[in-house]
Amino acid sequence: MVETYQRRSALAHFSLNALANQKTDGAGITLGESAHRAIINIRGDANDGAFSSAVKTATGCDLPLVANTVAAAGDVRILWLGPNEWWVVGTDARRQGLIDGLRQAFAGQHTNVTDVSESRTVITISGPAARDVLARGLSNDLHPRAFGPGQCLQSSLSRTNVLLHQTDDTPSYEIYVLKSFADYLWRWIGLIAEDFGMSVKAD
Repeated sequence: MVETYQRRSALAHFSLNALANQKTDGAGITLGESAHRAIINIRGDANDGAFSSAVKTATGCDLPLVANTVAAAGDVRILWLGPNEWWVVGTDARRQGLIDGLRQAFAGQHTNVTDVSESRTVITISGPAARDVLARGLSNDLHPRAFGPGQCLQSSLSRTNVLLHQTDDTPSYEIYVLKSFADYLWRWIGLIAEDFGMSVKAD
């Protein structure tokens, strides 16, 4: 794990806090970075009641069993990645507690817990034009009849592998992306946003 004093967000070089103070009336989208999110990959048998119960015990959150859905409890989210794979997501302050709690709850079970927090950052995008911007680089149907709050999907956004989670009807989305691709994806979104107007939100 990286020492706290050495940590730097993947997009820090864009000085997002300074950009957030710039006046941008009528912007179609608002972009931001939610850095240092706790992201814990878990694997297990969804049909095993003991596994689901252990997840609930450790996180307070039900395990989502329907494809591409998200379950939530307090500040914890669990995102469905596959039939036997999920991400447990929370604040950085809760990271170690979630990891320890999951490993303890899974004792004796055939499961896996892996901390992948440092590999990714989260780009947030919201506003009336957010869906239109994403549609320029995403092949998936984001129309409300097909994709809405409480859903997630893994896809390629402008040739970049991402996990997309819609959080509300604004619409607002969280884009989980490898840190090594965050700079490219931020610049690509900014280029597309020239057609709609863009503001920046401080973390």
